[in-house]
Amino acid sequence: MTPPTSAAILGAGSLGTALAKLLGPKLESILLVSIEQICVDGINREHRNPKYLSDTQLSENVRATADHREALAMPLVIFAVPSAAVRSEAMKLAALGLSQETPLLSCTKGIERDTGERMSQILREVFPANPIGILTGPNHAEEIARDLVTCAVVASDNPELAETLQELFTLPHFRVYTSADIAGVEFGGAVKNVYAIAAGMAHGLGLGDNAVAALVTRALAEMTRLGIALGGNKETFSGLSGVGDLIVTCFSEHSRNHRVGLALGKGQTLEEAVASLGMCAEGVPNTLSIHGAARKAGVRTPIIDAMYAILYQNKPALEAMRELLERDPRPENG
Repeated sequence: MTPPTSAAILGAGSLGTALAKLLGPKLESILLVSIEQICVDGINREHRNPKYLSDTQLSENVRATADHREALAMPLVIFAVPSAAVRSEAMKLAALGLSQETPLLSCTKGIERDTGERMSQILREVFPANPIGILTGPNHAEEIARDLVTCAVVASDNPELAETLQELFTLPHFRVYTSADIAGVEFGGAVKNVYAIAAGMAHGLGLGDNAVAALVTRALAEMTRLGIALGGNKETFSGLSGVGDLIVTCFSEHSRNHRVGLALGKGQTLEEAVASLGMCAEGVPNTLSIHGAARKAGVRTPIIDAMYAILYQNKPALEAMRELLERDPRPENG
């Protein structure tokens, strides 16, 4: 597979902006596609995104557009939009006649609410023939944009595509591994958002570091149990897209989901917490879709169940946390 010399990035939010900054030295041209005209104008005028990561200077080879047709000429299309927008963005490109030869890379972490499908499954439905890859891991956009050391994993059922993307994204400060376990890496990247809300909530309630550490440890066990049932490999959840992403999302100040949970723990309503964030926190809709997937699979998921009760059944956060602690004792590996 010929390495791409240019790419279109759908979405000029924090992630899309950070990816444009990351790939600037590796590509001849980068096209950011955004529905937000303020972002398009700012990037084209000043090579900065005025709304997201506004301190990040983008290279001269980055430009922006609101016209999806311009993405059709690019040899690589990267999805960096919220999970709720992946299907509609894909359908726009399909309707415009995107070539079936064009590789697609999803950097979106989430599960579609109505269908329970992973992002690669959505892309495969819309584009049956295109090569598809996933880029995921403990990758906060704020730190990628600052050239801080980061590791990621690229997953694909096309080994040649995985190796090409690995080479493209590898930089001295950005190390990329490959995987063939698409289901595992996507599920890990989605479900950790739910646990990050729980960890933030525990911090907000003042339960202490011991409690948060126990919560995150049991979350990893729960993630692995459910992920295997949904088609992932056990080893994947010990890697970057599993425990790696879980750690950074549950403890980082950059984690939107942790910040939502922190606000809930301090007494805000869900609506107030999301509004104060001002950006998408994937864990909120993902709680609904992942809870449904867990019930359908018949897998025991007490932490996900507790978060579902808090977010969608108005159960008080402290009451739900107490119920988790008061569950019947069981073997740790049972």
